[in-house]
Amino acid sequence: MEADPDVVAVGYGEIGTKSAAVRTKLLDLLASNLDAVLADRGLDASVERTWARLYLHGPGETLDRCAQAASEVPGVVWARPAWTCDPTLDAIERTLRVVASHSQDETFAVRAERSGPADAHPFTSTDIERTGGDAVLEGVGGAVDLDAPDRTYRVDCREERAFVSRVAYDGPGGLPVGSQGTVVVLVSGGIDSPVAAWQLLRRGCRVVPLYVDLGAYGGADHRARAVETVRRLRRRAPNADLALRVVPGGSVVEDVVQAVDDTRMLSLRRAMLRMAAVVADAEGAHAIATGESIGQKSSQTGPNLAVTDAAVDCPVYRPLLTWDKERIVACAREIGTFDDATLPVGCERVAPPHPETAATLSGVEAAEPDDLLDRAAAAAREVTVVDTDGEGTGR
Repeated sequence: MEADPDVVAVGYGEIGTKSAAVRTKLLDLLASNLDAVLADRGLDASVERTWARLYLHGPGETLDRCAQAASEVPGVVWARPAWTCDPTLDAIERTLRVVASHSQDETFAVRAERSGPADAHPFTSTDIERTGGDAVLEGVGGAVDLDAPDRTYRVDCREERAFVSRVAYDGPGGLPVGSQGTVVVLVSGGIDSPVAAWQLLRRGCRVVPLYVDLGAYGGADHRARAVETVRRLRRRAPNADLALRVVPGGSVVEDVVQAVDDTRMLSLRRAMLRMAAVVADAEGAHAIATGESIGQKSSQTGPNLAVTDAAVDCPVYRPLLTWDKERIVACAREIGTFDDATLPVGCERVAPPHPETAATLSGVEAAEPDDLLDRAAAAAREVTVVDTDGEGTGR
């Protein structure tokens, strides 16, 4: 009977372009984040960090699940359950004969990477691929296809050991969460904002999700969906404190609806940004972010975004600024937040019949209540922290 894989090899990408000191710090952080995800999934595995790779060690029957979990962690480019062998052609060939498994009508390829000092191996990566391909042909059969194979066997030949894999899980790449500071992200439970939060996570930011309760214009289902989308994101960074922050914004929304007409959505967005700025100050965040995409809605035209940004002094990030809706939806499906984000989020009920698409700051300020932003700031100081089960925990 074929033995289970004995390790998961984890590869990274951009981290390897950094200086030695920065690379060391990022690898330590990535190892810590992997530890947290494995523990959160109830997987009994340990993380070994080396200069070129990270390795997950645990019971063989759990390593495929470990690899899948690792492939969801920002900073990881790929994760492969692997069989370890000596870094020789003979050992690699023998291991491939054991590992190879595909049907006769499937095509395959062997891809190899060899590394180490010039004299570490008396063979090339091409030698591994040719010898390995012959071994698979003789042992299993099938046909070689180097362009679009049904199955790809990978050999990662290091100086002291080699790793043979038949399954690879692609990761998100990017940088480890916690390496690039903290950003407060306005989340609505809709499609866009969880994707924006995810993009910041994969660029290494710690994300503080902030939900503005719209009162009569929102509802329990809207809040529940925001909690669920954040819960799904938290699975990828369980040690990053992604508990949802909630601001009671119902009275502010009522004021905007009663006092403002065509520029109503801009005043509401300005109030939300001011709330986020207050929470960012309390959380030690260097920026706030939204899921806005330029031109997607009337409030998101170029001139209107400039008007809303004027409500705050801190930077406003928009990770999805140039994305079209199809790309956003595809990413939401990929990270598992789409199904919980397909109902209206409440703002649609606030929108006026004829929204302004090219507002001026002076016009918006003249139309909105004088104390709107001050009231928004006061509401943000009443923020509540909500855990992933939806229970309020206070502040």
